[in-house]
Amino acid sequence: MRNPPGKNPRRRAPARLDSARALLAFQRLLHGALVRPLAPGDRMQSRWTDGRPMAEVAAEFIKPNDRLTAFDRLEIYNRMYWFRIIDSFYEDNPGLRAALGDRKFNRLALAYLAKHPSHSFTLRNLCARLEAFVRREPRWTAPRTALALDLARFEWAQTVAFDEAARPVLTAAEVGRADPARLRLGLQPYVALLALRHPVDTYMLAVKERDALRSEASNATTSTRHMKRSRKVALPRLERTWVAVHRVDNRLYYKRLEVPAFKILAALRAGRPLARAVAAAGRGVTPAQVQDWFARWMQLGWICRRK
Repeated sequence: MRNPPGKNPRRRAPARLDSARALLAFQRLLHGALVRPLAPGDRMQSRWTDGRPMAEVAAEFIKPNDRLTAFDRLEIYNRMYWFRIIDSFYEDNPGLRAALGDRKFNRLALAYLAKHPSHSFTLRNLCARLEAFVRREPRWTAPRTALALDLARFEWAQTVAFDEAARPVLTAAEVGRADPARLRLGLQPYVALLALRHPVDTYMLAVKERDALRSEASNATTSTRHMKRSRKVALPRLERTWVAVHRVDNRLYYKRLEVPAFKILAALRAGRPLARAVAAAGRGVTPAQVQDWFARWMQLGWICRRK
């Protein structure tokens, strides 16, 4: 978590904690020290924001013990914070990591987290800005930036699909009684519609299968040498792909969509009346196709009341 906008960490510890104001100043100082980015070698930075030695600053509000200096004790928590943040970034982006490789992915993680540190009470939102960051600073993912953008969108969509809210579903009878020219249907907030340049859904399945096999091997009596020889997943080629990422019974699923079906769902999400949303599918779509699509979507619980 970072300081609120315009609230820089205090440069010196208050002499006494004898008021709410002094306590707040101390909390900001400690918070600022804990969340400062690490120096090379994963160590705490040696200088404070005003240029003073960090050892001197730490000694102002942390006591040493018989084994650790004030600097050492503060560094433990500074490193713990960043290691947890970085671990979360790794956990949320296995496909992107597989595509870029560990070294390049680590550089991306550090660059992104330095620019967009956690500012929420939950790590759920940590990667919310990753797609925009990759688009704005492609040097971290070149020459695979196009694939990286698809993967960032896809992996963030999984986060959204897993824990976004669900609204009351509509029944076929309720839809059938309404005027399609005026009826506006909702699409569940947890359903993410993605128009992608690569088939990253199948790529992610291959990555998960590879990782599952690796995990099984690591739990068996398998040598480290064998682990290092574990196969790489072939990168996906360019292929326009339309996917819905959603959940059923608290489990994530990916569903490929035909282009006309994708257009209908996108139009519903944009707030178009049912008749206009169906028309967005274009020519050549039969009523039977539309009926089949809606039957499936309603069975999955995607169609809901608009907020």
